[in-house]
Amino acid sequence: MTRVPLEICVDTIEGARTAADNGADRIELCAALSEGGLTPSFGLMTAAADLPVPVYAMIRPRAGDFRFSDAEKDLILQDIAAVKRAGLKGIVIGAVDDHARLDRDFLADALSQAELPATLHRAIDTVADFDLAIETAITLGFERVLTSGQAHSAACGLEQLARAVDLAAGRMSIMAGSGVTAENAVGLLKQASVSELHASCSVRIKARTPDLPEARLGFVPEAGIRKTDGNLVRALRLAMNRFEEAAA
Repeated sequence: MTRVPLEICVDTIEGARTAADNGADRIELCAALSEGGLTPSFGLMTAAADLPVPVYAMIRPRAGDFRFSDAEKDLILQDIAAVKRAGLKGIVIGAVDDHARLDRDFLADALSQAELPATLHRAIDTVADFDLAIETAITLGFERVLTSGQAHSAACGLEQLARAVDLAAGRMSIMAGSGVTAENAVGLLKQASVSELHASCSVRIKARTPDLPEARLGFVPEAGIRKTDGNLVRALRLAMNRFEEAAA
């Protein structure tokens, strides 16, 4: 059996290096994972371009829904140009229209300008017609779709994930994401037959001391911040390796 790719989403250069060093096959580079992932800075993109695994940049100008204004679409296209200048290997993008369908015209324009491999992110989990969205993504030329099967977590969206795999029929990769861990990875691979897995493998780190100026002034959340954990990345990769060995 061929290797099942593992993608790790990160929002710091340290997290990117940790993921690459501990078994990630690809990095989804973001800013503000606490907001679901936003476009990373050009400096972060440039630094991540030197990693030994492919790095795809999240292209999302703000938190919230995926219905973007004309001004926001202009920003997205400028950010795509920045990804190309930074030398990253691909983009992660998505947009929907006022009818809860993929914004086909804009995505076609964005992919045309990018001239890079592209992942359709979980905007697909918000569409009204999932089957149509899968076909649209294939027609647009997306390399893969990241989806939880329109559920809160991938483990809860197994039926829809399996349907996505059937609909794609090998024309596009289906990558399961949201709540993916070493404990549920094999179940996702067996029951939904997805091609790839996506995870953050992060742990919450509390502020070292609450009386630090950064914490006292509100720059560090009381609950702490999340950090990529190399042990979690390794454990997930190991679980995937065991699945591959059993399936061989």
